[in-house]
Amino acid sequence: MQLSVAAGTDVGRIRAGNEDSLYADADQERGLFIVADGMGGHAAGEVASEMAVQIVARDLSDVRDLTHGDVGTRMADALKAANRAIYERTIEEADKQGMGTTASCLMMGQGRFIIGHIGDSRVYLLRDGTFRQVTKDHSYVQEQVDAGFLTPEQARYHPYSNVITRCVGANAAVEADVLTGDLQNGDLFLVASDGLTGMVEDPQLRKILESKPTPGTMVDAMITEANRRGGLDNITAIVVQVVSVHSSGRTGTTGETPAVSRG
Repeated sequence: MQLSVAAGTDVGRIRAGNEDSLYADADQERGLFIVADGMGGHAAGEVASEMAVQIVARDLSDVRDLTHGDVGTRMADALKAANRAIYERTIEEADKQGMGTTASCLMMGQGRFIIGHIGDSRVYLLRDGTFRQVTKDHSYVQEQVDAGFLTPEQARYHPYSNVITRCVGANAAVEADVLTGDLQNGDLFLVASDGLTGMVEDPQLRKILESKPTPGTMVDAMITEANRRGGLDNITAIVVQVVSVHSSGRTGTTGETPAVSRG
C-alpha cells in the first residue's frame, strides 16, 4: 500500500488555545489517522483530546491485518478504553469535570479501511468524482434532520449546531459507530474537526481536494480558507491519498507531520 499523507492543526482566529489533537502514522502495511476535538475549557479539552488519540493509537498499535474478523471490535474497544480513562479522570480531578472529546479514527490496510467515530468530527471520501461524508454527526441538529424537522441547510446555521449528543469521556459508557469498506486507487480521505467543516462547506472542501496537487497543499488551503471565513474554532485536517492499494514500496508522506501533534 502506498499512501500520500498530510496533516495540520491551527488555533483559528478566535480561540486562545488549541483543544484539537491529531495522530497520523503510516507504513506500507497500515495507516492510522485520528482527529479529536476536545471540550471542557481551562485546558481540559486539550487533555481529553490528547488522551483519546494516545489511547486509541496505543490500543491499535498491534493491529496489522484489517481482514481479521475482530478488527471492528478492536476499534470500538479502543474508543471505549479512551472513554473510560477520560471519564475516570473527570471524577478524580475537579478541574477536569465536564471535559470530553470527539474522536474520528481511520485505519487502512490490506485493501480495506475501517472507521471508528464518536461526535461531530468527520471523515469524508472523494472517489471517482463523488464527494461524500462517510460518518454521521452525533449532534442535536443531525437528529433533527433525521427526524425531518430541519433541512441540512437549516441545521448548518442553527444556533445549536455545535451541540453534540455523544462524545468520549462524558459518561461511563459510550457506543462508537464502526464502518468498513474497500479501498480503491485514487481514493482521497479527509478527517477533520468541525472547526474546518463548520466554516467551509462541502462543495468548497471538494473543490480544494480536486484542485490542489498534493495532500500538503490541500491541508494548507483548507486551514487558510477556514480562517478566511472567520476561524471561529480550532481547525484540524488530515488528508490521505491512496496512491496504490497494493505496493511493495514504503508509504510516501508529504510535509513533516509528527505521529502526534497539537497546535
